[in-house]
Amino acid sequence: MAGTAPSAHADSPDDTAIMVSPAELRELRDEFERFLMEYRFGMQEVETKLSILRDEFQLVHDYNPIEHVSSRVKSPDSLVEKVRRKGIEPDFASIRESITDIAGVRVTCSFVTDAYRLFDLLTAQDDIEVLQVKDYIANPKANGYKSLHAIVAVPVFLSSGRVEVPVEVQFRTIAMDFWASLEHKIYYKYDTKVPAELLDSLKDAADTAAELDERMERLHREIRGSSPARPPRLRPAGLAAAIEA
Repeated sequence: MAGTAPSAHADSPDDTAIMVSPAELRELRDEFERFLMEYRFGMQEVETKLSILRDEFQLVHDYNPIEHVSSRVKSPDSLVEKVRRKGIEPDFASIRESITDIAGVRVTCSFVTDAYRLFDLLTAQDDIEVLQVKDYIANPKANGYKSLHAIVAVPVFLSSGRVEVPVEVQFRTIAMDFWASLEHKIYYKYDTKVPAELLDSLKDAADTAAELDERMERLHREIRGSSPARPPRLRPAGLAAAIEA
């Protein structure tokens, strides 16, 4: 990234040292912190919108569609590794354009209908722009993974002016979240080289989780009379082409 400079001395063509002064390091650190700050603020904006929806639902409808909300901003190490892995130019403009999941919010719901409903309510707000949607609930991955992913742009108002910040928002049920957490731990333990029989067991577990979601959804409809689950809506002014399986 900017702020580094090669040394004037190298023992060989393949042995190049990088010399950076303390002042340059501090400048680079501050620039990196300012860059990530925008994403942290964007994440907090989305969290606030979800918190308002949750409180309003609880007060007006006596029902809370949100079980849990978690969030994160990628660490500098994680971001640098993704830049390296994807071959992205190591400057902030290229990173901003190429990586859209630096800030992430995960919304865990009781039912699939709640996941779609919250997506609709969040993206219907006139300061939210939908950049991309991947509906893995309607179209699960081959390994059984299910979740509704959306990249949205949210405005952040800084002293220097308005900045549009992309935030990845994932909507999933408790069962989907439990399965995804287990899959992540297994892939981490085996360093992505998971034995075939374990992958088969994971797929069976995903099918069982999906069946549980369907059964709980039916019971929920019997109790509250809600509508069956359906794919998310995009506003007419939105990006119809943003929907991806």
